[in-house]
Amino acid sequence: MKVALGSDHAGFELKQRVLEHVRKLRHDAADLGTHSTAPVDYPDFAEAVAMAVRDGRAERGIVVCGSGVGASIAANKVPGVRAGLCHDSYSAHQGVEHDDMNVLVLGGRIVGEALALELIEAFLKARFTAEERHQRRLDKVIQLERKFSR
Repeated sequence: MKVALGSDHAGFELKQRVLEHVRKLRHDAADLGTHSTAPVDYPDFAEAVAMAVRDGRAERGIVVCGSGVGASIAANKVPGVRAGLCHDSYSAHQGVEHDDMNVLVLGGRIVGEALALELIEAFLKARFTAEERHQRRLDKVIQLERKFSR
């Protein structure tokens, strides 16, 4: 699977570990930055990952910022992106299975490395079930997005 990764300076160190782990799991990982701990703005990297997913250059995305909140907000502004901030493995896989989440957001100052790697595995292994109730709800989310993107 092609996975786009990005972070701001607060998420840089965790993103580096995540990048290694994604590649260890034999996924094609693209590092969209940042490439140091020098201060940068999280919306730029959340947008880069979200656009890669939206445009089909990646099937999934992972973004890391300090808390994860700002990057989640920014990524969700891109039509077609369903980013979820997760701090537990249930949400990481259930978000994909029920809500077709395509971007995982992590708080680099919130989750430790071991938990982050567990969340990534849950996220990348999960598949959208397309059960009628989940598809119906996803269709409503998509309609809502379209309603306000005009």
